[in-house]
Amino acid sequence: MSTTPSTLKYAKSDEWFDAASGKVGLSDYAQGQLSDIVFVEILVSAGDTVSAGQAIASVESVKAASDVYAPVSGKVVAVNEALAEAPESINSEPYGAAWFIQIEGGNGAALLDAAAYDADCAARAH
Repeated sequence: MSTTPSTLKYAKSDEWFDAASGKVGLSDYAQGQLSDIVFVEILVSAGDTVSAGQAIASVESVKAASDVYAPVSGKVVAVNEALAEAPESINSEPYGAAWFIQIEGGNGAALLDAAAYDADCAARAH
């Protein structure tokens, strides 16, 4: 069973958003579905403005390739450059060191809370 921190908000496309820090990452559920992640490319840079639903990164695993989308709109204030060197950290630390970008200005009000996200994941699993 995946872990879903209650302090974060979630998009139905499996990204998490931390309203306190502005960090964005890929959920534990998503990394579990992808399996062993071997490549990450972040498609935006600090200073860029992103819209909710815009592709911000691409990840590849031994099973599939997938885009990662911005869960909120705002200005990119930081990019986790270390992620490209250690893409496997998404599998081991999806809510820690494996954040993708940091967004300023988004509040996550339209996103799911942990319980609603867990229910959405459970519905997809059947």
